[in-house]
Parts: sequence; C-alpha cells; structure tokens
Amino acid sequence: MPINAELHCHNSFSNFHVGEEEPPYDCNVSIRDQLDRSYNLGLDAIFVTNHNTLDGYHQLLEYKNDHEKFKKINVFPAEEITLDCGSHVLAYGIHDEIPAGISLEEVIDKVRDQEGVSSAPHPFSLINALRDSAKKCDMVEVFNSNNVDILSNARATQFALDNKMIQVAGSDSHVLSTLGRCVNVIDSENNLDDILQAMKHGQIHISQTGYALQSETLCHLKYKLNNSKEYVIDYVSEHYPNEKWLLTLLLRIYDSNQNSHMWPLFYKIAIYLMRRLSQKINFQNQDPSFMKDRNLATIFKMAL
Repeated sequence: MPINAELHCHNSFSNFHVGEEEPPYDCNVSIRDQLDRSYNLGLDAIFVTNHNTLDGYHQLLEYKNDHEKFKKINVFPAEEITLDCGSHVLAYGIHDEIPAGISLEEVIDKVRDQEGVSSAPHPFSLINALRDSAKKCDMVEVFNSNNVDILSNARATQFALDNKMIQVAGSDSHVLSTLGRCVNVIDSENNLDDILQAMKHGQIHISQTGYALQSETLCHLKYKLNNSKEYVIDYVSEHYPNEKWLLTLLLRIYDSNQNSHMWPLFYKIAIYLMRRLSQKINFQNQDPSFMKDRNLATIFKMAL
C-alpha cells in the first residue's frame, strides 16, 4: 500500500549542529509538535533530517512509541550532512551518524555501507548546493520549499530529467507550518527496508509541493536572529568589516521594532535579487563560486 512521506524536515535537535559558518540556532520545532502536525496531516512516515546529527530521530521515535495516538506514523532516521565544500547531502536510513566536513564521495560510500540512500537537497540553490555533482547521489530533490526564487527548482527539475534521476520533493521544514508542505508517495510497505528498496528502484513520486510563505520565512529568520545575536555580530565583524556599521545599524533597527513593515519590504527586495542571481547562475552559466565568499558588495553587484 503506498505511503505518504515527509522526506526533509528538522526539529530543535538540529540546533548547534549546523556548522561554524551558520547561526547555531536552526529550528524551534518540538518533537511533540512535529508528531502532532504529522498526525493531523495524515502522514504515514517522516524522515528526520537534522543537520550533521542523528539527534532528534531517537527522541522522536521514543515519544511516538510512548503515545498510542501516533502508532500509525512511522519515524525513520536520516541526516543532512555538510560536506568539506559546504554543500549538503541527505542520507536516508542510516543508523550511524556520518561526520560533517568530508567529501561527497566519502559520504556516499558511508551511506552505501549502511545500505542507505543518498539524495541531493536543493541542488541548484544559491548556497549549499551540489550542482552537477548531484548526479552522484541516488536521488535528487527537484522541489525544495525554501527555494523561493523558483528558478533553482526549475533548474533542478531539468537536471534530473537530463540525467534520468529519481526525483523527490522536500519541505526542508524549519518552522512547524511548513512540515508536510511537500509530500512524496512511496510504493512500498511502511517499514524502513521496503522504503529504501523502493527509493533505490524509483518507486517514489511527488504528490504535493508548495513554497514557504513570506511569513514563514520571516518567522524562521526571527528565531535565528533572536537566539543567535552574539554569533551574528561576531560573524559580521569577521566577514564583513567594511559593512559592519550598516549591518549593525540594521540589527539595532530590527531590535527596536521586529514587526515593522520594513522587513516584509526587505524580503521582497531580497527575493527579487535572488531571482536575478539564480537566473545568471542557473541559466546563464555564471560561475557561482563568488557566493561562497559571501561578499555582500560582490553579490549585490552580480544581482544587478
């Protein structure tokens, strides 16, 4: 019997595992709320894909097993691993944590050693993307809810078709309301071995997609900023010394009125610039390496 599955979601156990180049606070979704929403949505299975850790899976499984209400929902292990190049890979069905900071080839070998399945998440996003190396994975995420520039997903879809890859969608949920935004139907029994075999043989298809809303993205950013201010200040000082005065001013303005109408306006401007960048990188063959430097002046210049 086909099962409805969420393949890309995070919970609070993802915090402090994201990596040195990211704010330590990543997600505020509790395991109780994660299971409640999965139940209300009628999901049959969820893979917990916290950053660089299997924490959150075991706790979710224990909570589920202690509550009869959730007996029909199966919870499976997964990890979103940060590579030595900064890109991300999803590993499904693993039981031993795979360390961050190693190569794509090493990660894939470790996933296969555990008889798991690898997937390329947001493969053509502006950062943390595998791009053409995504073909080395078992599956490719052609729709990611957080790729709100839209073009990144379009490029991923074309890439999957050109390389005849297995296509999946990921909610990449970091706030509760986006859990289940994307759903995949897997033609298998609802147990890990059958699901992994179905994935490997392409017996999976996308049944539902949807983008994160402006309010959801801003909610996630507010959580990260409010809990990671010291990190943000230190990061700005180290990486953007010339723009520190401007970014510090913006942080002060933000603190004075976090619900200002200015922030939705900033969001709209950011989306416009992201689409310009995505068009140049994904469809005009602009070298994306400048994004890794995170030089605001260069990024802004390339977006115009």
